[in-house]
Amino acid sequence: MIRSYSEMMELESYEDRLAYLSLGGIVSHPTFGGSRYLNQALYRSYEWRSFRNDIIIRDNGCDLACEDFPINDKILIHHINPLTLDDIKQRSRNIFDPDNVVCVSHLTHEAIHYGTEILNRSMIDRTPNDTTLWK
Repeated sequence: MIRSYSEMMELESYEDRLAYLSLGGIVSHPTFGGSRYLNQALYRSYEWRSFRNDIIIRDNGCDLACEDFPINDKILIHHINPLTLDDIKQRSRNIFDPDNVVCVSHLTHEAIHYGTEILNRSMIDRTPNDTTLWK
């Protein structure tokens, strides 16, 4: 199933957009294994960093481009249709297609790949002078 940013943007809520992008617990293509250096080189390139900045500006730094969900931590750029090793080797247009990427938080990225139960983890209320490492 081919998905797109423009199609996702027709959905109004964060929850609907997350459901649209969800991979249902499937991580997608196998990791790049011994060829992982290729994808790492891509993400360190000037071309990617420039493209990444343009996407952050387009989405206003918001999770799934939802105005009510600003990302206050590291912003990830998620490929809506996951990249393959061939995409990277051949410098496929899928890599730099603005209609194939969206800004996401780390937690949203995990939920897209591994399921929405990640988002449902209860947070522990912390108080001043609370030095307990876990409860």
